[in-house]
Amino acid sequence: MCVDKTNMADEQLTKNLAYFVLVLVFVGMAWIIAKRAGENRQSMLDAAAPKVAGEDTLDGGAKNPSQFDEPDEDALEEMAELLGEDDED
Repeated sequence: MCVDKTNMADEQLTKNLAYFVLVLVFVGMAWIIAKRAGENRQSMLDAAAPKVAGEDTLDGGAKNPSQFDEPDEDALEEMAELLGEDDED
């Protein structure tokens, strides 16, 4: 049996090139995944960070703010109960 050494060399070269390309693809994918994971982690940390007063603007307010100027009779009675001031004494 005669074995052609150039054919074996071509097979080995092809196999080595395939491994090289696969390693490059693997490294590239690992880099992309690591980069993406870092970005996702940072966005989660930013979203979950404690809020600092005055850093954000809150919209809205009371529809009728003057209603809080003077307490009504029910509110006065409730405050009297909480303070232990009974008018029945």
